[in-house]
Amino acid sequence: MKKDEIKVVCENRKARHDYFIHETYEAGLELKGTEVKSLRAGKANLRDSYAEVKDGEIFVEHFHISPYEQGNIFNHEPLRRKKLLLHKKEILKLFGKTREKGFTLIPLKIYFKKGRAKLELALASGKHNYDKRAALHEKSAKRDVERALKERLK
Repeated sequence: MKKDEIKVVCENRKARHDYFIHETYEAGLELKGTEVKSLRAGKANLRDSYAEVKDGEIFVEHFHISPYEQGNIFNHEPLRRKKLLLHKKEILKLFGKTREKGFTLIPLKIYFKKGRAKLELALASGKHNYDKRAALHEKSAKRDVERALKERLK
């Protein structure tokens, strides 16, 4: 693996189904040693996680990183609150946006970039059931068209 290559650890695929994604941000993660080792092993889960601004800092809640198997007494709490590293201007902008009606901060994926753990954070608003159904209909229609074109070219 090259130094500038991106290695995706885990992804929150359901977030794109449940939310409209308006903006995305890349944030660093403040982690403990055993958490980094577990991430490198791919033992993380973003389901049901979210981020919130508290006292001028952003934290990720309910982001599960499994305990490292060889971690013994130095292991970490799997669901502990993790601090995100962003510029002050970005934090203030996100704080203002999340105060607006319907906006929330959702982690989309965790990856390693240049050896450092990064989190892709999305400013999102929730979808209604009819929005989700429309997206599924659109997706299946697109798949049918591609299938028909593929068969026609044979």
